[in-house]
Amino acid sequence: MNTEPPGDGSDLGEVIRFDVVDHGPTARVLHVVGELDTLTAPLLAVRLAEQQAAVPKLVVDLSEVSFLGSAGLAALVEAKDAADRDGSRLLVVPGSRIVKRALEATGLLSLFTVADDVPEALGARRRHVRARSGAG
Repeated sequence: MNTEPPGDGSDLGEVIRFDVVDHGPTARVLHVVGELDTLTAPLLAVRLAEQQAAVPKLVVDLSEVSFLGSAGLAALVEAKDAADRDGSRLLVVPGSRIVKRALEATGLLSLFTVADDVPEALGARRRHVRARSGAG
């Protein structure tokens, strides 16, 4: 498990952390902890690309993300586009209201295959969640 940010981002350790967990030879979970903003999104993009190159199914667990800005959203969209191009799978576990609201507010929630938690994502076939308007 590698939790160090790449490059000279070692001072970002308290802002963002990535934990990678193997789930057999074909799936991994990338747990993201902290804030995804213009400073940390490039680190996320690198981590996503590394993990997507290694396995055909990547689950991105955002349940411990405390802030998701536009740069973080862009990194996720880029990873989704790469998965579509390569024929691999990218699943997202929003986990928190913060992440889900950011995805809903931007209209991006329906772009991703989402799961309520990691075990569901690891067993998921293909379930798209449509953004809903209003409460409920």
